[in-house]
Amino acid sequence: MIYLERRGKVNEPAGGGFFSGADIPPQPKATASYTDSNKTESHSSSGEDFTGLLKRFGDFCLKLLNKGLNNHLEATKGEQHLFACPVIILIILVIFFFWVTVPLFVISLFFGFSYRFTGVDLGKDSVNSVMDGATNVVNDVKRTFTDDPNTPDNKG
Repeated sequence: MIYLERRGKVNEPAGGGFFSGADIPPQPKATASYTDSNKTESHSSSGEDFTGLLKRFGDFCLKLLNKGLNNHLEATKGEQHLFACPVIILIILVIFFFWVTVPLFVISLFFGFSYRFTGVDLGKDSVNSVMDGATNVVNDVKRTFTDDPNTPDNKG
């Protein structure tokens, strides 16, 4: 555009360009007056205050703790019910003792234990189907190691 303007092919815009400082109206300067009504308005416009955030975090923690205590992990061996542990205890064990807890669960599956979640939130078929799938995989692995490949199919 500048090249064309200098050659006289295009007319220059009025005022020397597309943007000029004269086009901007002067901005009024904001005065700061701090009264109680201004403080309340500034907190509500910027979101919640710190105590509101703490209350929401506390409610979230109580809700999570309640769900962790109302849902259980049940261990069974065959038809015998061995124990039921609140899920919050399981979570704490996995967080702090991961390298002990997870291998013990896997090893216990090889010894015939099975696990199910019970409770309002976790006692659903979709969650327990994952646990049943893990038990079935371990049973298949056990079957491949205990079956003698030289004998006919032992399904019984």
